[in-house]
Amino acid sequence: MTSKLFNRSNANSAKPPRSKTLPSLNKKQLGNLVPRRGNKIAPVIASALLKAAGWRTVGEIANIPQAVVLALPHTSNIDGVYAIPSLFALDLKISIMGKHTLFKVPVLAQLLHWIGIVPIDRRNKGSVLQASIDKFKTGEPLFLGLSPEGTRQYTKNWKSGFYYLAVGAGVPILPVALDYNTKEIRFMPLVYPTGDIEADLPKIYAQYQGVIPRHPERLSQPLQDVNKSAE
Repeated sequence: MTSKLFNRSNANSAKPPRSKTLPSLNKKQLGNLVPRRGNKIAPVIASALLKAAGWRTVGEIANIPQAVVLALPHTSNIDGVYAIPSLFALDLKISIMGKHTLFKVPVLAQLLHWIGIVPIDRRNKGSVLQASIDKFKTGEPLFLGLSPEGTRQYTKNWKSGFYYLAVGAGVPILPVALDYNTKEIRFMPLVYPTGDIEADLPKIYAQYQGVIPRHPERLSQPLQDVNKSAE
């Protein structure tokens, strides 16, 4: 299935338009504080897969140990076919949340940790938000990936948990875009939350202006609005 997707990707647009303002990004450009996987073989294989698919990774990742990472727009299961290899190509470790009960089996726990799953106990102080904040408070390097749309279908609003997580943990927000028009995984400038969500959200929305998802009709309303405002 993956090879078909890659062939389809090349067939649809042999020479897609590219970002003129964002440079190519590779693992050598990541600083020493950024969470890394530490694997030598995976980046080589992943880079080859991305190249075969006609995709590339662009932008910049600040040399910081912690951030809330936004993965947008997310309109298809196929998004991971391109997004995951981009992370392995960079040797970048972005974690996602998983139930703590999955980690009771030692062998499975090791695999989940390697993949980047962070165990979250929903009973911890009564909320997933607090449990997530506590993970950052340990001081360990952590890029925690979230999808504020909360669905692969159209949604009127984003879930605001990612914002209050960043505020509570005292970490910046790193917007990442998956653009099917340019075939780019785009790492964009950090947003440092001020605590005023009404003022900060437009700054995040604006960075996704012009980004085209696999299914444009499923684009969330905030991103539709930011595109309309630019017309």
